[in-house]
Amino acid sequence: MHLVTPSPWPLVTAMAALSLTISAVSYFQRIQAGGINLFLSLIAVICLMAIWWRDVLREAIFEGANSIIVQRGLRIGVALFILSEIMFFFGFFWAFFYVSLAPAIDIGSIWPPKGIATFSTWGIPFVNTIFLLASGATITFAHHNLLSGNKEEVHYGFFGTIMLALTFLICQLYEYITSPFSINNSVYGATFFMLTGFHGFHVLIGLTFIIINWIRFSHDHFSRSHHVGFEAAAWYWHFVDVVWLFLFLSIYWLGNR
Repeated sequence: MHLVTPSPWPLVTAMAALSLTISAVSYFQRIQAGGINLFLSLIAVICLMAIWWRDVLREAIFEGANSIIVQRGLRIGVALFILSEIMFFFGFFWAFFYVSLAPAIDIGSIWPPKGIATFSTWGIPFVNTIFLLASGATITFAHHNLLSGNKEEVHYGFFGTIMLALTFLICQLYEYITSPFSINNSVYGATFFMLTGFHGFHVLIGLTFIIINWIRFSHDHFSRSHHVGFEAAAWYWHFVDVVWLFLFLSIYWLGNR
């Protein structure tokens, strides 16, 4: 068997996600009822995701539908999803390098633009880099011990990753609160907050992903040979780490010079 039971949730969730996008645009354009539609669409997406993933867990744990071939297909799906996320960030990095490598006369032909007080490279950004790199090590530690059958060490790995991720988000929030510029301050503010903001959102998603996997591990949902969900979370977290390294090097280091 290479396919699981057909499900309506991917199509329905995609339609809800489209509604969420249209509602968000309507809300930002101050169209009447845009805020209500945005809220309802967000609730719909969350509920559909929960139902869809409930079915996925049921197939994997109780129905035994995740054969070796199905697991391979799931891994390919996760890899393609991460590839789409790479393309998502590629567009924002393209915008950043487009405006920073050849600054227009409108912003004084210099980068960062005149009047923009940037963050210190070796302050919070550098500390956050250490936190994320360390979290990548702890999630790898958890994976290694899962393969070795050391359950207690796996818990340590999950706990360390979650604490480091929470610390990163707290530091990022503090940086935003104390920022000397906003998203409205020229193209620098726009590209800075779009890149770091979406990355922070992906960190939050990855953190939720890891917490759910920790709960699943505590309920003995994983084994040495069957832990696709954990692998997906680890891959996603390493993707988040790599994106942050590019952010640190391009925005906080090269972009400050």
